[in-house]
Amino acid sequence: MHAWLCENPVGVDALTWKELPTPQPGQGEVLIRIEAASLNFPDLLIVQNKYQMKPALPFVPGSEYAGVIEAVGEGVTHLKAGQRVACLSGTGGFGTHTVAPAALCMPLPAGFPAVDAAAFIMIYATSHHALVDRAQLKAGETVLVLGAAGGVGTAAIQIAKAMGARVIAAASTDEKCALCRSIGADATINYTTHALPNAFRDTVKAATDGKGPDVIYDPVGGDFAEPAFRSIAWRGRYLVVGFASGPIPSLPLNLTLLKGASIVGVFWGDFSRREPKANAAMMAELAGWYAQGKVKPVIDRTMPMAELKAAYAHMGSRGVMGKLVMVN
Repeated sequence: MHAWLCENPVGVDALTWKELPTPQPGQGEVLIRIEAASLNFPDLLIVQNKYQMKPALPFVPGSEYAGVIEAVGEGVTHLKAGQRVACLSGTGGFGTHTVAPAALCMPLPAGFPAVDAAAFIMIYATSHHALVDRAQLKAGETVLVLGAAGGVGTAAIQIAKAMGARVIAAASTDEKCALCRSIGADATINYTTHALPNAFRDTVKAATDGKGPDVIYDPVGGDFAEPAFRSIAWRGRYLVVGFASGPIPSLPLNLTLLKGASIVGVFWGDFSRREPKANAAMMAELAGWYAQGKVKPVIDRTMPMAELKAAYAHMGSRGVMGKLVMVN
């Protein structure tokens, strides 16, 4: 097998494409021939030693991938060789093969292509857990999605619309705003033409007839957090999903009192570990929604696995709309 190996987590440039012994699956594991692997923001952080999970060196990055099982380890009874699966294991995806825990594999139904499957679990599980479980979103409510043209943002738009909500999507270019409208957003706000803090808040207020959004989905953090939270409706829920802009914001807690609002943490990874039955039910619902055409990953582009460094550079330019997927 071949894989991108991280022997020193100082950044993307230190990754090397190497030939490695093809591993054999152990107890509870499967060997997967990787067809496609998506690039997620944590994949950038992990090779810079900035992610909360710090794998032992050396490791192969690539948190999310899809492919065909080539061998199963002892004790694996629900999966078999030749079966197609998607997996989000945190590492191992940027190569031709990997060994993964069988418990983390999502069997793929017929008609679920590898590129979509490799871009599915992280963004849809995160956004479903955020909006359905943590925010308790109801039909007719309004959701403001920040960073709306990214992977989790596009998933959040689709899930909110599937639940009967109204969606306002905020993104950084007219092209990204157009993408958001094409997948269901009812209104869009271009960050760059509505300056912080007042013009942005005024636009959110106008788009909600002065009421403010019931739910704010924020995977961005940084400078937009406070003005967004100041716009929230009475009994609103502010979802803390991530900090793609870098800085972790500090929100004045008196705003929660004045708005009767909640700041709600979203950590799908721990939810899946602590509440596996609830997570399995959620994934089954999402797979059904995919089959019904209610959700479908937005694919920015596919690139050969050998061009991983160029894909990282494209992601770093913040030009990505939806998901980048590497293919073998």
